[in-house]
Amino acid sequence: MFEAMLWDVDGTLAETERDGHRVAFNRAFEEFGLPWRWDEARYGKLLAVTGGRERLLHDMAQRSDAPPPAEREQLARALHECKNARYAERVRDGAIPLREGVRPMLQQCRAQGVRVAITTTTSRSNVEALLRAHFGARWRGEFDAIVCGEDVRSKKPDPQAYLQTLELLALGPLAAIAIEDSPGGVAAARAAGVPVIVTRSHYFADAQFEGALAIGPGLHERRGWRPGLPDTSKGPVMLDDLRGWYEQMQSVSQFA
Repeated sequence: MFEAMLWDVDGTLAETERDGHRVAFNRAFEEFGLPWRWDEARYGKLLAVTGGRERLLHDMAQRSDAPPPAEREQLARALHECKNARYAERVRDGAIPLREGVRPMLQQCRAQGVRVAITTTTSRSNVEALLRAHFGARWRGEFDAIVCGEDVRSKKPDPQAYLQTLELLALGPLAAIAIEDSPGGVAAARAAGVPVIVTRSHYFADAQFEGALAIGPGLHERRGWRPGLPDTSKGPVMLDDLRGWYEQMQSVSQFA
């Protein structure tokens, strides 16, 4: 049976992308006097590139009004720093709630002795802003391990963040379950050998996933999951439901 849940952040703990990071990027563009704006559709396409700074560089490479290549790295770093500050402001203002079902699942884990960890390649400042807003100044005590973008050389879909989290927890991959929302996150977990459950998010509502333990609309909703859950007329997904999916995985040796 699994002993830990490894949580992605953006799109998984909270719907941060559309109304958080995207808005903050656009505010940074304004502050720098740039005419660039990322609408929902454009930002959705850019999410195929992991990492905010990397996303900026990718976008600049396709713009006729971008600075010369030699100047882009410096601009991307400055924009990203400004974006992170604006994102933190939005979080403090209450604009980014946790996804429904997340807090109850974390509470179940604590009550039943399942360890919880953050496994993300977003910036540490973004993680701290979000979790401080929802768990208070002692938010780090809510988690047994925290791995962020600054802690790894390669971002998801590279498995390094998951491998590092497992090392911090002193666990093998089959002793944990990952919670993800994106194909890149699923690929990272699977490459590390960690079984993964997908809670679909706004930008990946119709994405194709391979090799997930279960795929569904979110932890708040029992309907719409594959494999299906019993008692779909009421209540959120429970920790015992995750255990049931894990036991099914074991029976077919999907991750052996």
